[in-house]
Amino acid sequence: MKRIGVFICHCGVNIKDTVDVELLTEQLENYPGVVHIENYMFMCSDPGQNQIKAAIEENKLDGVVIAACSPTLHESTFQNVIEEMGINKYQLEIANIREQCSWVHNDKEEATRKANLIIKTALEKLRLNESLSPVSSPMTKRVMVIGGGIAGIQAALDIADGGYEVLLVEKKPSIGGHMIQLSETFPTLDCSQCILTPKMVQLAKHKNIKLYVNSEVEKVEGFVGNFTAKINRKPQYVNPDICTMCGDCIDNCPVVVPSEYDEGLSWRKAIYVPFPQAIPATFTIDTENCLGFDPIACGECRKACKPEAINYDKKPETFEEKIGAIILATGYDLYPVEKMAEYGYGKFPDVLNGLQFERILSATGPTGGKMLRPSDGKIPKEIVFIQCSGSRDPERHNSYCSKICCMYSLKHAKLYKHKVHDGQPYIFYIDIRSGGKRYEEFIQQAVSEDGVIYIRGKVAKIYKEDDKMIVHGMDTLTGKKIEIKADLVVLAQSMIPSEGVNKLIQNLKLSTDEHGFLNEAHPKLRPLESIQSGFYLTGAAQGPKDIPDSVAQASGAAAKVLALMSQQEIYHEPIIAWVDEEKCSGCGICISTCPYGARALNFDGIAEVNEVLCEGCGACISACPSSASQQRNLTDDQINNMIDIILQDNLENSLEKEDMI
Repeated sequence: MKRIGVFICHCGVNIKDTVDVELLTEQLENYPGVVHIENYMFMCSDPGQNQIKAAIEENKLDGVVIAACSPTLHESTFQNVIEEMGINKYQLEIANIREQCSWVHNDKEEATRKANLIIKTALEKLRLNESLSPVSSPMTKRVMVIGGGIAGIQAALDIADGGYEVLLVEKKPSIGGHMIQLSETFPTLDCSQCILTPKMVQLAKHKNIKLYVNSEVEKVEGFVGNFTAKINRKPQYVNPDICTMCGDCIDNCPVVVPSEYDEGLSWRKAIYVPFPQAIPATFTIDTENCLGFDPIACGECRKACKPEAINYDKKPETFEEKIGAIILATGYDLYPVEKMAEYGYGKFPDVLNGLQFERILSATGPTGGKMLRPSDGKIPKEIVFIQCSGSRDPERHNSYCSKICCMYSLKHAKLYKHKVHDGQPYIFYIDIRSGGKRYEEFIQQAVSEDGVIYIRGKVAKIYKEDDKMIVHGMDTLTGKKIEIKADLVVLAQSMIPSEGVNKLIQNLKLSTDEHGFLNEAHPKLRPLESIQSGFYLTGAAQGPKDIPDSVAQASGAAAKVLALMSQQEIYHEPIIAWVDEEKCSGCGICISTCPYGARALNFDGIAEVNEVLCEGCGACISACPSSASQQRNLTDDQINNMIDIILQDNLENSLEKEDMI
């Protein structure tokens, strides 16, 4: 029998206030296999760890149970402690008596009884734990970044500067993301194109970066350190090596469609350059609107192209790339304004979203930077900005705060005042959230110097009267109804995950929160990592973020990847499934059930496990009709023993209550 030590943590008052740790110590000191038990204020602290080491040496322990917080927090801490003392780290069990016990109970007696059971189940599991060694495999020292916005660009540059090859995959014809559409950035009001374009050029010319535009990741197979990615690239009908960028093709194209770059406020041809600073700098053909496809019905651009750079016969291409890690920088989109029926978007041309207003402000926008309203080209003298449009509204829209709306609405108001000195901006707000460096000063300056009027309250409805937009709302500070006759209304729409990212996430088998943003492994201790090893998160793919936070997180994710790439081999957790060959009937049910493709039938018709692919999810075990599939250190015997001890305790407790009655 193993010699087990039990160490119960007070976690300050987190556990001790709800669980009687002294009583627990008394109750478990004679439990079979327990040769040492103690409790301490903070087991994870240096003194607490030293107590564990001393107890291991003094009592010759070969197994340890830590009754404390979630293993997500400190399992690796305690594994390192027992490894230092010569015990295999898989002879450690964490009994979670904080999150699963003290935090969810008020009754101290019941919480103590439950903590007792949790520790006993950990003891029963530990009795049959095997000493395991991590599975190792070679490391592929290449990285894929999905998404070419500022976060993806920063992560790619940091990794490439670290000496490793990077593949950057962007679904649009150019990198740059939404940042390249902005006029200026808060709180410094510097030109977004001026600060982003140099990074775009640097990325395009970097010797360690391979750029895939007009491309999407269809599938990723494998495991951390050894992924195989399948990338689909749309046909590149214009050869950038031949094209002289003369523009004759645009002049001759008869098709005109709304420009995505200008958010539908201007027009472009079916053959076009996405924007002046586009990387790669080449023409692209919009096949959905071009008349020269399936069957050829136009061909004017090809006729006009003297260098003969256009080839309609180009086909989609598929590439397979070997990579060791993946960074997801898939960005954001704005909550569809079509869902804001009460604000009349689409019905009234003078109701815009934030990105559309950015394009009006921009020198490269549809008005050349002049402040003109879309309906009639007049200068708007009164503008209403509505914050939290689609945010913080769980009854009808999104419940979460989009974080950047307070600041970008104020930026819009300031820039408007810079262009229209006699104009009046109004901002309807719920709360003002200015949680960044110099953000609060930015707000105070706008109120004191630019004359921005804040109205605390939500807008109920907007309708048109003559050439004015009538904005109805309530000032919750005064309790009075507000009516403003505005020339223009700008909605600060909620940030949402980018369009089409759901399909990618499903293909990669990643988890998201209820809003569709990518889930991190731990919100505080592992905010850059996905639960699935080898995937790292950055930017608005994880949740609403401004530019500084996106850049910082991108560099943080890159640092994580560089640390991973520094290893010669990748080590995989050995708590995985295995097959008892004597019980396996070769039915193949487990093979179709495995979500990681880690199983196959061998020549003898017996299921085999690829240990480096297996993630220990247990799907095969639950599906196996003959119980041939088992998981290391979580076998049927261990689970049955854990259940038995709970049932036995519940039975004894019920009998005690009957005797009392």
